Amino acid sequence: MKVFIYVQKLKHEDKGIFRGFLTELKNNNIDIHVKIDEVEKDTAFNFEEIKVVEWRGYEDIKEKRPNFIITLGGDGTMLHAVTLIRDSRIPVLGINLGRLGFLASVEKKFITNAVYQLMNGMYRIEERTLLHLDCNKPIFGNTPIALNDFTILKRDNSSMITIHTYVNGDFLNSYWADGIIIATPTGSTGYSLSCGGPILFPQAKNFIITPVAAHNLNVRPVVLPDEVVLSFKVEGRTDTFLCTMDSRYEIIDSSFQLAIRKAEYSIKLVQLQPVTFLKTLHDKMNWGLDQRN
Repeated sequence: MKVFIYVQKLKHEDKGIFRGFLTELKNNNIDIHVKIDEVEKDTAFNFEEIKVVEWRGYEDIKEKRPNFIITLGGDGTMLHAVTLIRDSRIPVLGINLGRLGFLASVEKKFITNAVYQLMNGMYRIEERTLLHLDCNKPIFGNTPIALNDFTILKRDNSSMITIHTYVNGDFLNSYWADGIIIATPTGSTGYSLSCGGPILFPQAKNFIITPVAAHNLNVRPVVLPDEVVLSFKVEGRTDTFLCTMDSRYEIIDSSFQLAIRKAEYSIKLVQLQPVTFLKTLHDKMNWGLDQRN
């Protein structure tokens, strides 16, 4: 078995956990390749010292075809890993070293068990929809994709903006707001949820449009089938606006013509036993917990 490990930032307090994880993989004769974007100050790390091979990006994934990509960090690390995986169809498993961990659902105390389950096929693969951005100007490089959400937002302390929104070319609404969020079912538990959007099960074939601090109180989130194409025209008192795809952002102006659709490929997420979406809701959001008892 060949495994690619991705760490966006190796923190000093996680160094021991990281080394222990590598040791566990080696003890199971797993071929290990590691990519670390940033190492925290005073956290010495040497690839030769731990005798692992470094991988660099999408081309290595396509060429070497690992069985799994494992991220160590939080949900942000998994979101960034999507831009490396792209259309390679390699399943990704997230080990949570952060706080909430909705996507990176394996807690660090269960690392040994996670390796055992991978080795013994005790997991299932979930297909997750991606958003794809089409634009008349080049933004977001070779990866105009998002697993969670796409947003158009006002910048800093500027006044609200107007986002004229169309569904398959037909006018839907003009959102006078601080911004707008287009979320996938995976992203329904993220930024969209904090702005009053609904929770969708990961298997739902929908997008969510959620306004951010809408000026008109009768404007509410809308759920649409994911076969539609959403397009936008942005106006405001300022010259520039913020456009994001997951944790990445670009500065745009009113000359940018933006359209969001479902990507032609999806991302495969590894879910270990006994993790389910409902269990994650119960564990992370305290659903079903009676605070009175």
